[in-house]
Amino acid sequence: MGKLGKIVGMVALFCFLTSLAWAGDTIKIGVAGSHSGDLASYGIPTVNAAKLVVEKYNNKGGVLGKKIELIVADEQCKPELATNVATKLVSDGVVGVIGHICSGATKAALPIYKSAKVVVISPSATNPDLTESGKYPNFFRTIAPDDAQAKLDVEFVLNNLHAKKIAIIHDKGDYGKGLATMEKKFIEESGKAKVVLFEGVTPGAVDYSAVVQKIKRKKPDVVMFGGYHPEASKIVSTMRRKRLKIPFIAGDGVKDIAFIKVAGKSAEGVYASGPKDVSGNPEYKEALAEHKKVFGSAPGPFFENGYAAIEALLNAIEKAGSTKYEDIVKALRTEYVSTPLGKIKFDQRGDAEGVGFSVYQVRNGKFVEVK
Repeated sequence: MGKLGKIVGMVALFCFLTSLAWAGDTIKIGVAGSHSGDLASYGIPTVNAAKLVVEKYNNKGGVLGKKIELIVADEQCKPELATNVATKLVSDGVVGVIGHICSGATKAALPIYKSAKVVVISPSATNPDLTESGKYPNFFRTIAPDDAQAKLDVEFVLNNLHAKKIAIIHDKGDYGKGLATMEKKFIEESGKAKVVLFEGVTPGAVDYSAVVQKIKRKKPDVVMFGGYHPEASKIVSTMRRKRLKIPFIAGDGVKDIAFIKVAGKSAEGVYASGPKDVSGNPEYKEALAEHKKVFGSAPGPFFENGYAAIEALLNAIEKAGSTKYEDIVKALRTEYVSTPLGKIKFDQRGDAEGVGFSVYQVRNGKFVEVK
């Protein structure tokens, strides 16, 4: 090969290698949560939401001239797995994470992201400490915190159900016990009712007859529950078998079709709070139609919150013109974005402005908002 041929060859090789480098030059976003196990129904809707939003962006050329790459990581809502997932996502070079789903897993993973200066936006982690403590300046969420949820639930129990004696059961976790503790506080501060039982149960237990017997002995007007749908379905089913027909109200950890499927007829009449109904929002209708077209079904819990979270993150990167941590954080707090939840931005603590909760009831096998 002559000298000119060598030069041409080297130039061709350089162009080929450069094209490979650009092909791999993506903006990496992590999606962390419960994608298998008992709580998969909470995590998979956010994965689907992220895929839909990213596809729209990538079809238009991506963000800042780069395609977006999703890295999906499953931690089953378990804190011990969440730290492993966080470590992996950081090592993979993500600039932001959508998730985690459960408060306990989120709390376990956040210090790792904080040290690495990675932004985290959760669609569903509601424990107030995550934003109100000031410990995690890298954390944002598209759902209201549990103190707002607890206050709503207590007001509903006192003013709508007119309860005077209340039993509160929880699963001992960051989310469940945290919600239950705040409910107890609000009840006691109201002076309108008495907490006659405050009891923790073990998640995953086969039988909850013992705690149901305690409830019966205390003769409450209402049972309030802090935790997730697997335990709630067993407790409610046991209550109904033992002919304990008093109202049962839980938080957003129970507002899931999976609860209705497992509890069956026992689910009828159960109350659960959850994110405000946004079905009238045009952007939600569009997102819902996209989900049905791509995945062949209606989305599950926190889909709209997950959709809003990924939209907020990509909008912040685009508006900031940067993937640097400080620039993304500033944009999240100052730049509005239109989402299925409405037009949102985040306050200085990391809570989305304008989001909130409603109370729902199971009627004819569906959760219906109580007006």
